[in-house]
Amino acid sequence: MSAQRTRSADEWADIITEAYAAKTRPPLTPQLLTEVRAVLLEAVREAEAVHAPGAEWCERVNLVLDRSEMSLHAAVGPRLAAIDPDAGKAEMVHRSEAGRPLRAFGGQ
Repeated sequence: MSAQRTRSADEWADIITEAYAAKTRPPLTPQLLTEVRAVLLEAVREAEAVHAPGAEWCERVNLVLDRSEMSLHAAVGPRLAAIDPDAGKAEMVHRSEAGRPLRAFGGQ
């Protein structure tokens, strides 16, 4: 993936955090946003360090989102589907069961 060549890890962490926060319910507090950004930054740095291909890059980011949400026991946000290195955008998709988005605080 050429993402690491077009933007810094810090820029990608900001882009992904913003896209994640826009679709996360309940909304994240400023403190939680800071925490999410920190774990996303680490995931992006690790993906760049091993020159991970696109699909693996997204998987790494999504794994840290999974871990973060489990520790929060509340927020349910989207997952990274793809990034557009040229536009500097992250495409997020909601996880779902039976065609319905997952909801916060457990349950469909």
